[in-house]
Amino acid sequence: MCPGKFFFSFRRGWCIAAGLALCLAGCSKPPPPNVLVITIDTLRPDALGLVSANPASATPVLDALAREGTAFTGAVTPVPLTLPAHLSLFSARIPHVHGVHDNGQTVPAEVPLLAETLRRHGYATGAFVSGFPLQSLFGLDRGFAHYDDRMPAGEQGWVERRAEDTVAAAATWLEQNDRAAPWFGWVHFYDPHDPYDPPREFWQPGPRGAYDGEVAYVDYWLGKLIVRARAAGGERPLLIVVTADHGEALGEHAEHTHGFFVYDSTVKVPLLFHWAGQVAPQRSDAPVRLIDVTPTVLDLLGLEPLPGAQGSSLAAGLRGGAIKAGPAVVETWLPWIYYGWSPLLAWRDNGSKYISAPNAELYDLAGDPGESHNLAGRDPVQTDRLALALAAATAAPAGVAAVSDNAEAVQRLRSLGYVGVGAPPAVPSGQLADPKDRIAQREQLRAADGLARAGRQVQAVAAFEAVLAQDADNRFALLRAGTAALQAGDTDKAVAHLGRSVQLEPRRAEARYAYADALMRLERYDEAAEHWAALAELQPRRPEAWFNLATALERGGHAERAAEAMAHYRRLKPAPG
Repeated sequence: MCPGKFFFSFRRGWCIAAGLALCLAGCSKPPPPNVLVITIDTLRPDALGLVSANPASATPVLDALAREGTAFTGAVTPVPLTLPAHLSLFSARIPHVHGVHDNGQTVPAEVPLLAETLRRHGYATGAFVSGFPLQSLFGLDRGFAHYDDRMPAGEQGWVERRAEDTVAAAATWLEQNDRAAPWFGWVHFYDPHDPYDPPREFWQPGPRGAYDGEVAYVDYWLGKLIVRARAAGGERPLLIVVTADHGEALGEHAEHTHGFFVYDSTVKVPLLFHWAGQVAPQRSDAPVRLIDVTPTVLDLLGLEPLPGAQGSSLAAGLRGGAIKAGPAVVETWLPWIYYGWSPLLAWRDNGSKYISAPNAELYDLAGDPGESHNLAGRDPVQTDRLALALAAATAAPAGVAAVSDNAEAVQRLRSLGYVGVGAPPAVPSGQLADPKDRIAQREQLRAADGLARAGRQVQAVAAFEAVLAQDADNRFALLRAGTAALQAGDTDKAVAHLGRSVQLEPRRAEARYAYADALMRLERYDEAAEHWAALAELQPRRPEAWFNLATALERGGHAERAAEAMAHYRRLKPAPG
């Protein structure tokens, strides 16, 4: 009896202990997932087979993610430009608040970013970007321990890394991570951006075949990336988020690319969340916002929201609850920054859209998704209601893009005698041209720019000057006429156009660079140094700004100051070996 009782008691104790161990293993908090955020530049929702209902879908990978997770087919970006949209995505703030309205500006150091939070919570962080507007010198790398922005040689501002090369770089990083800790990877594909030139085997039929072919090419390599990411993660779950910074007009509203208007052709983007067992398979046309992505990711991970976040978490909706889409502020300052015309602001709420412009616009998006019937004149009550809502949403003091987030760079510039690039740009006022009324002139400028890109600089200068004869302070024409004249060897003409360009927009880095270059060629070194210093303050991590500043100072007879600037250049870009 005793041995039997002992045996029975032992078995019972073993079972209790084993059951408790199993319970602890099964009931303990699951490991945090790896997080993979994928942004596909210039991606329209209707480029996905899931949205276009194309039976021969060219996007099987994206469509599968959409079927297995939650797919938003009409999310809203706050701005149809690459850098400010990505900053909104990762900061959960609209451009009015974070202050970056254009590519080439610098992310303010005080704006908190998703990568910083995840890194503080033990995530390995890596980013792989494929287009010049997202290079680290603009400041979006903050929080990433590894930020791969290597681009092939090419014309500055238009270089891109193809999808297959970006995937190769990202996969190498993923496979080198320690599986004991979770990772957060951001992979950006630039391929669908203009100009469209997919590998021939990916071209699609129809008038937009080249654009759709770029999307198909990205989809193929996205599939390869996801396979590698899952393999690199082992047993750890994987949260995948796929979205875009903006769409592409493709001729709608007489706009061929993006950034000029705020119509839905460039404002609506797809947004996909995929996490097996955690995100419900569902499809929604709710106009959720790009600024909702970071709050949602942090909520899904059980982490605190970013300070100052304006977006809202969609986590409850992803788990099968009600999906709530907040009103959206949309903007583009490109017409003002590039042309001197009116910027555009829009308010999207409850199926209506109001666009604040010299000639206001109001659209019923449910009945008129193409935004072809302006109701502002016929419905003044609704127009005023939405205008007041937009004014309230943008009443807070506007943020300003960083002049420099590098205290050492600022101190060095001050020690060299340079005191800044001027006050932040004032909010435009007065009678400004409505971009709708200048679309024909913009097409003239696009044609002139095409001549310059084709190497026909003399003809390009003449074409730009034809626009300047009608619009003397057109900023785009001044800058491009100046750079084309410089490339054609007409330095005096270049200086005249570029000097006016800098005067009109002192914080335009591209204009500062071109003007300083022209002054160098005329051996006006002291003047050139002022503009290289201004460029270094606008883009403090741009090595060539400091190198050229040192060169101008040395040639101007300021050897000691030149050595100081060159020392800072070497800190940014140390000599090989």
